[in-house]
Amino acid sequence: MRDRSMAMVVRNGSILMIQTLRHNRYIWELPGGGIEPDETPEETAVRELKEESDLNGEIIRPLNTIHCKDGSTEYVFLTKVSEDQTPVVGSDPEIPDGKEQSIKKIAWKQLPELCERDRAFLWSCGLMEVEGFCDIVWTLGD
Repeated sequence: MRDRSMAMVVRNGSILMIQTLRHNRYIWELPGGGIEPDETPEETAVRELKEESDLNGEIIRPLNTIHCKDGSTEYVFLTKVSEDQTPVVGSDPEIPDGKEQSIKKIAWKQLPELCERDRAFLWSCGLMEVEGFCDIVWTLGD
């Protein structure tokens, strides 16, 4: 596996999420993808955000570095976009023409809207380091 980067974009208590179809399951995840040989992890996060949501982003700061079992590394960056930008469903350029895209939807999601699996994914990405989210987590209950 190759190293990956992801962009976490937060606006008004919601997180920009991409719904993808993986292994016959729909999951919500952050915009992101594989780091190209000539890219930094930060450049990858910004590029993937543009490809998958048509948003121009700017890195604010790193959130987490995840060392995966397969030896690869995933980088997560808190990223900002201007308020006048609206996300649209993009595409994965690595999927050949004529093949079904894995990206199905894009949406601003609040934590209560996500299943436990998708919230756990966000915790691992460093969501608790983003201002305001500790308070939201306390409202979720058991």
